[in-house]
Amino acid sequence: MPFPVPRSLLPCWLRHYPRPALADDLVAGLIVAVLALPQSLAYALLAGLPPQAGLYVSILPAFAYAWVGSSMVQAVGPVAITSIMTLTVLAPLAAPQSPEYVALAASLSLLTGALLVLASLLRLGFLAQLLSRPVTQGFLTGSAILIVISQAHHVFGIAHLADLPAFLRDLAAGQLSPTAQLGITCLLAMAANRHLLGRLLQRFGFPARRAAFVVRLMPLLIVGLATLAVIQGNLASRGVTIVGSIESGLPPLQWIWPKEAKLGHLALPALIMALVGMVQNIAMAQALAIQRRKRVSANREILGLGVANLVAAVHGGMPVGGGVSRTALNVSAGARTPLASMVTAAAMAAIVLAAAPAFASLPLAALGATIMVAAFSMIDFRSLRTAWVYDRIDAASWLGTAGGVLFLGLEQGIAIGIALSLIALIVRASTPHIARLGRLPGSEHFRNVERYAVDTLPPALFLRIDESLFFGNLAAVETRLGSELLQSPQIRHVVLVMSAINRVDTTAMETLCDINRNLAEQGIALHLAEIKGPVQDRLKRSPLWPALNGRVFLSANEAFEALR
Repeated sequence: MPFPVPRSLLPCWLRHYPRPALADDLVAGLIVAVLALPQSLAYALLAGLPPQAGLYVSILPAFAYAWVGSSMVQAVGPVAITSIMTLTVLAPLAAPQSPEYVALAASLSLLTGALLVLASLLRLGFLAQLLSRPVTQGFLTGSAILIVISQAHHVFGIAHLADLPAFLRDLAAGQLSPTAQLGITCLLAMAANRHLLGRLLQRFGFPARRAAFVVRLMPLLIVGLATLAVIQGNLASRGVTIVGSIESGLPPLQWIWPKEAKLGHLALPALIMALVGMVQNIAMAQALAIQRRKRVSANREILGLGVANLVAAVHGGMPVGGGVSRTALNVSAGARTPLASMVTAAAMAAIVLAAAPAFASLPLAALGATIMVAAFSMIDFRSLRTAWVYDRIDAASWLGTAGGVLFLGLEQGIAIGIALSLIALIVRASTPHIARLGRLPGSEHFRNVERYAVDTLPPALFLRIDESLFFGNLAAVETRLGSELLQSPQIRHVVLVMSAINRVDTTAMETLCDINRNLAEQGIALHLAEIKGPVQDRLKRSPLWPALNGRVFLSANEAFEALR
């Protein structure tokens, strides 16, 4: 049977599709379509877009990523981070859900997709490493807190922070508005479902996999019951906000290029959104690949995400990303290949075409509760505690990023995080660990004299510098060397053990020449030991090599024996 497209254009997984996986992919795709439906509506709402936009970008963009990306089970669609970033960037430029706002969202998706595709073509997947894990965790936590705050209006009926005291008084008096009653009920139900129901079901004998499936099905049931309560109690007439009418059918494909006046406002947010999307998508894909003993291509992942955002720009108009919860649903439902995501997209299209009016009475309080519970799961103070115990500089990066996001905005927060990561890198490189070495008795191994009982040579100083030598850390090296010589005036040999030095820049080479000359004037020989090949190749072409007043030893032990 001939293929509708040339076989060479088909993705590798489809050309070699394992037939036993077909049933698993079909079932997983249908399950995810049903369970991710309220989430798709909720994230569109979070982004300030009409709720149906979340359904639209769950269709063609998902197809695009499944065709181009390299992960077998990663699922792309509307996600919390891109949604809150979209709202934060566009709310000052246009009224949410207005035609101008929708056009700006499509433009933001277009720019983000173009940057991702360009990064893939230039093979810039390594740029995802610009964000250290503490910075990423701080960014996600700060963003999650912003998401929770942004949904207070829908769940509790609190439009402004000034309304909080009145809300607390009403809560204490048991006189909550219908919106708050419904929102708090949904929030408590979803929190209990996430944290208690699974363990309770397993205690009653449910297998873990079946219990997990029930837990993932419950949000759909909770939203359905909330919708039924709105209809039966005519709560819309009592102030409970609902989704409203949703037109049946899919939106037409339309190309929206940002106006020049707005392009400047969107360029930096699009760049940050692309970088955050790269980090999240690659990290998720690689983690899943390790679990399944597969491999992914970072640049293919970036390309897949970029193409998905380009498609979202012309079909739905909402930036998309690799969804953590959506991917978790996909995996737990038994997906084995990207065909599952294609089935999910097809099922979403069928729902939009045939059942869109059924969503009209969905209460925003229930959707807001869905977002809040998902956001709470992203708040990760445990990572801050771990960083604080292990490395205070990383903890400072975490706090700086989270604080920047909360008090200055998402763009400023991520910029602070990147800056703090680079500052931490410079600080560490500029203050290298320098150890005075001695030989372990009866062996050829050398260790720090402050940590081990070792043999030393009084006339010889063995120093190991645990960092590449560059212009930023030479002062620390010279200071340590001067201190050691001052404390031990009998030293006549200095051996630099260079086993941890991967690079010596021009400034460092010239400084070593100065050190060699100064030591020679004091009657002290400078020796080098355990030089790595690439470093030695460079030094042989430098003025240091012919001027060295000592020797070059293959190992520290050889130097020890020669100088003993």
